[in-house]
Amino acid sequence: MSDTDTDELEGMSDEEKAVMNEWETMADTVVEPDEAVPDFDGDEGEGDGDTRILNQDEIDSLLGFDDDASVGSETSGVMALINSAMVNYERLPMLDIVFDRLVRLMSTSLRNLTTDNVEVSLDQVSTVRFGDYMNSIPLPAMLSVFKADEWDNNGLLVTDSALIYSIVDVLLGGRKGTPAIRVEGRPYTTIESKLVEKMVEVTLSDLSSAFDPLSPVSFNLDRVETNPRFATITQSGNACVLARLRVDMGERGGRVEILIPYATLEPIRELLLQMFMGEKFGRDSIWESHLTQELYKTDVQLQAILGETTIPLGEMLNWKVGSHLAFLTRMDEELELRCGDFPMFYGPVGQKQDRIAVRIEAYISPEKEDD
Repeated sequence: MSDTDTDELEGMSDEEKAVMNEWETMADTVVEPDEAVPDFDGDEGEGDGDTRILNQDEIDSLLGFDDDASVGSETSGVMALINSAMVNYERLPMLDIVFDRLVRLMSTSLRNLTTDNVEVSLDQVSTVRFGDYMNSIPLPAMLSVFKADEWDNNGLLVTDSALIYSIVDVLLGGRKGTPAIRVEGRPYTTIESKLVEKMVEVTLSDLSSAFDPLSPVSFNLDRVETNPRFATITQSGNACVLARLRVDMGERGGRVEILIPYATLEPIRELLLQMFMGEKFGRDSIWESHLTQELYKTDVQLQAILGETTIPLGEMLNWKVGSHLAFLTRMDEELELRCGDFPMFYGPVGQKQDRIAVRIEAYISPEKEDD
């Protein structure tokens, strides 16, 4: 330290000297980014202070790119935050009922089409992004693009190679009990495409019938593609509902996957939010009709207002037995009938069988409260 620095320190106050010492202490404990603090216990990356540098494994785990994680484990880190924006299909519980109806309908329709013992089962209903699903389709496969006319949007039906050859083998008279023979390395022929289109049309008809109790809709086949790039029906990041169906015909069979974007289901979203068929979000027509009938049987008291006047309290306190109170109501005026504090009817006053009576001639509409 030079003489100049010594003179400056002598001119500082005690508070300034304390701040200076604190800054010097912090500067001595700074760790360079490229250097790790040595630890004599053998743990690299931990120092005497609170400063700690993450190693590569911890960084990979934080970002969700841990190679040691199992395939079925849950995604963590940044990838979990990205995938958390996905919409869960369980928010549309009525879809389970729709696909259960589809399984029953397809079992009957495919038996009639193939004259064989066909069993259709629902493997899974999940939510996927459109782009991720298109990249995961095992090729070769047939991608059938269908259109929902009433909803003015599209969906996708994917038939895998195993089911394609099984349908062709069954429809062309293949022997029962023998697996279908696959011919790899060539595109599908026109006959094979037409036979699969017939099965797709039957499936789409059953899908329309499955949605009928909720909302009438017609699913019509638009085109059949073998390249996923030509079967794009929505943006790659959009969420879609994916239903995986298994079709078994003895020892033959395959999978059918139905992909419906959430944008396609948006017109009937309120109906799909129901927990059971016919739900009206808290309304019960049976209870409403019963309550209405009981209300009609309720006894109410009506008061005929012969006259009204306003007088000071001091004058009322001076009343004595025999005091007279004058009303301005005339005999030919209509009286007001009230139920509690609510005016209900108007009518003239008269007499019937030695009793004073009021004939109802007009109904008083309730006044609307100002918002």
